[in-house]
Amino acid sequence: MERIAVFPGSFDPFTIGHESIVRRALNLFDRIIIAIGINTNKVDFFPLEKRLQWIKEVFEYEEKVSVMSYTGLTVDFCRQHNARFIIRGLRTSADFEYERSIAQVNRAMADEIETIFILTLPEHTAITSTLVRDILRHGGDASKFLPNSKDLKNLRIH
Repeated sequence: MERIAVFPGSFDPFTIGHESIVRRALNLFDRIIIAIGINTNKVDFFPLEKRLQWIKEVFEYEEKVSVMSYTGLTVDFCRQHNARFIIRGLRTSADFEYERSIAQVNRAMADEIETIFILTLPEHTAITSTLVRDILRHGGDASKFLPNSKDLKNLRIH
């Protein structure tokens, strides 16, 4: 059976921390679906189509990675794509507490789907999409926190 994992998130924007988690998980799974969740109660900083484009560009030469968007429950998305694993990156103990609760609820709803936690690299611990958005919002250069993608590296908000 093919080992398919879903890496869900808003990825607004996708950072080098996110990229690192996916690249390190490639050795564990046959396929990884980076799934941008659409939350109708949340106002996005970057349009969905732009985020999809950026992430696809980052992994354009990695055939094991696909990028999609979804609405609804992550476990339902996993079932629709025969994914038995959810990947979550952990930066801090606070992340663990938050992610553990979600993983336990997901497990109660779908006991066939396992959540896999991957610790971020120490150099990525401080990087969050929220901080990157704040840098960009104030005209700063966030390129060192973004994947090596031409479109992302030149990202500036004026």
